[in-house]
Amino acid sequence: MFGIPGKQAVTMTPRAAAQIARLMAKNGHEGLRIGVKKGGCAGMEYTMDYVTEKDPHDEVVEQDGARVLIAPMAQMFLFGTEIDYEVSLLESGFKFNNPNVTEACGCGESIKFEDMEPPAPADAGGPPKLS
Repeated sequence: MFGIPGKQAVTMTPRAAAQIARLMAKNGHEGLRIGVKKGGCAGMEYTMDYVTEKDPHDEVVEQDGARVLIAPMAQMFLFGTEIDYEVSLLESGFKFNNPNVTEACGCGESIKFEDMEPPAPADAGGPPKLS
């Protein structure tokens, strides 16, 4: 487990928790796994996958019926992140308010972390990607 004892690795706004709980109930999944991978114009991107089976090394955060699992290699990048769910006239989706990000591109989906080595892609010998 990474982080400070007694403090959750990530938090969810009530909107995000409600949306994740709806997705879990609708699709019968155990939760939503979040992580990071190499990619995008700033160097890294967030990942989100439905989970049908928990990895024993996942960090689990539960709130108001929502369950988020943090992939082991992403825990140090995501510690302190707040997950929100925003709805506008043109789009809706999850937004990560991450204090560890030092740069983000204009699209808001590609990020950079200072002095942290990104995790190896799943196809480079890492754990298989669950969906």
